[in-house]
Amino acid sequence: MKFQPEASHFIDGAYVEDTAGTPIDVIYPATGEVIARLHSATPQIVEQALTSAKRAQKAWAAMTGTERGRILRRAADIMRDRNRELSILETHDTGKPLQETLVADATSGADALEYFGGLGGSLTGEHIPLGGGDFVYTIREALGVCVGIGAWNYPTQIACWKGAPALACGNAMVFKPSETTPLSALKVAEILIEAGAPKGIYNVVQGYGDVGAALVTDPRVAKVSLTGSVPTGRKVYAAAAEGMKHVTMELGGKSPLIVFDDADIENAVSGAILGNFYSSGQVCSNGTRVFVQKGIKEAFLTRLTERLANVKIGDPMDEAVNFGPMVSEAQMNIVLGYVEKGKAEGARLVHGGARLDRAGFYLQPTVFADVTDDMTIAREEIFGPVMSVLDFETEDEVMTRANATEFGLAAGVFTNDLTRAHRVVAGFEAGTCYINTYNLAPVEAPFGGSKMSGVGRENSKLAINHFSEMKTVYVSMNDVEAPY
Repeated sequence: MKFQPEASHFIDGAYVEDTAGTPIDVIYPATGEVIARLHSATPQIVEQALTSAKRAQKAWAAMTGTERGRILRRAADIMRDRNRELSILETHDTGKPLQETLVADATSGADALEYFGGLGGSLTGEHIPLGGGDFVYTIREALGVCVGIGAWNYPTQIACWKGAPALACGNAMVFKPSETTPLSALKVAEILIEAGAPKGIYNVVQGYGDVGAALVTDPRVAKVSLTGSVPTGRKVYAAAAEGMKHVTMELGGKSPLIVFDDADIENAVSGAILGNFYSSGQVCSNGTRVFVQKGIKEAFLTRLTERLANVKIGDPMDEAVNFGPMVSEAQMNIVLGYVEKGKAEGARLVHGGARLDRAGFYLQPTVFADVTDDMTIAREEIFGPVMSVLDFETEDEVMTRANATEFGLAAGVFTNDLTRAHRVVAGFEAGTCYINTYNLAPVEAPFGGSKMSGVGRENSKLAINHFSEMKTVYVSMNDVEAPY
């Protein structure tokens, strides 16, 4: 399969190149080899994308929601038909095992296109009767040109999670993927055009932070939706605020996963594995602080270690492989630095902790026990396959500790006491919570965080409110009275 795209950018329905832009090497994480070379957007490319989006948006918004939805649903069908091809591309973009990408990436993107396509015809206002025959009606309107800035862990999914609600509401989107994983979003743009979307409605431009800054600060942009780190989020939020733009921020986390001693240990271990090692730990909502009640701590660690013996690390294109490399050498080195800090600060290394002696950016799934709240690995987002297991004794104690973080993206609890489960999630300071499972994100449900983990929600009907606004129209059926 050829991974070099026709050109770096997709603008106004076609591939566009400008080799004057800074080169972007696409590196396959499993081997460290360069599989494609793209170019960062020049100011001319950014201008072309925004001009195209601005020009196309009004006619797109003038279509009925049903018509727009039909195109999105058609794109979802195409995406599902090409799931294997798109999954292979995603695996080479990110390093995630094909076993995983076949079920979690293009399929999730297709779900978003289908869901928001289905909502398209339902995007209406309301009639508000008033006294004396007067009334108000509201009109739901598109915002205009929206900018999406993607992260490198779920490039296809994020391109659709942002694009689908934006387009359903009648907006145009300019999407900038992460420079680490630039390939997948181009295919999303291609598929939308094939499905019948007008040219210019969904443009993709590549680039580093300077390209993102140019997009975010442009006066033609009405809305910015970012998935990324808290430091990046601060910068983008501040820049967007300068222009009073609408903003959605889906940022990082250091989420707690609480396992009470009455929990089903097998399920709790499964939840901890999914919340720490899926996508080699590169998931923003990961439950990386696993609080285990003291009575079952050793049983939990024993079973976790036994289950980790079944990890199959290797070529991500082998469908038997269930654990792949880190996305890049830089990210791998960041995580290795945290492993060393964990050892230096006195955490007990229970499993893993080393780079594999092979080509590519492979780390073992790593588990630290006897972790305390003040250790670096318990406070900072690692974004890699490193689990911290902490002890606790009482519910009140663990709730205080679980919430003692600047982050608030996700949180989970495993217990067979249903009353306690609901009490605990009510007490979590987090936007996305789980009871007896972890890290599921269906498009029908809102996803997002509180505190430093973000602003606004992705997915669900709530996303519609973040990509549209209401116009209020007061209609008088009476004479107008004035004091003079």
